[in-house]
Amino acid sequence: MKTNFDNNILGLQLPTDPRWVDVAEMNIQEILVDHAYCEQKAATSCISLIVQFPEKAELVAMMTEVVAEEWSHFERVIGHLTKRGYQLGRMRKDEYVLALQKILQKGGSREAQLVEKLLLNALIEARSCERFKILHQGVTDEELRKFYYELMISEAGHYKNFISLAKTYMPDEYVQKRWKEFLHEEAKIIQSLEVRGDRMH
Repeated sequence: MKTNFDNNILGLQLPTDPRWVDVAEMNIQEILVDHAYCEQKAATSCISLIVQFPEKAELVAMMTEVVAEEWSHFERVIGHLTKRGYQLGRMRKDEYVLALQKILQKGGSREAQLVEKLLLNALIEARSCERFKILHQGVTDEELRKFYYELMISEAGHYKNFISLAKTYMPDEYVQKRWKEFLHEEAKIIQSLEVRGDRMH
């Protein structure tokens, strides 16, 4: 299968360390467990946005669709775990997301706060898309290769939707400025984190 997404399209300033996929394949059970929780947290994050901003009709409509997709992904990851005789296990601390949350600006208008949350989600989706592409290209398990190709396409769509939605609530120039700042800070976070094959991020 041809893959059409790269870091230029996603905006990411620092690619994943090439060693990651080799370590990840040696720890595929841990990757699947962590991935399952990533999907669960993605669905939960979108539900939280609906609860916090119920008056935003475009947001509610889009997030409702994303919640359904992310939960479907969670179910599919659980299926891959079960098929391979693995159990879900406990949730781990996500150092990547915890670091990203420190990028968020406090204060400002309700719309500005919403944009912060949308850009955070967009960034996580963009990095997930990149990781799924790497897994699609790098793992030897053909079933997982196909699975991660499908998810790569899906996450790219979510990333674009979050950015588009942000521009619904704040001017394009403002969103672009904040997005560049998010990308700059994310690159520093990626550079600072240890290369671990038991985490999606």
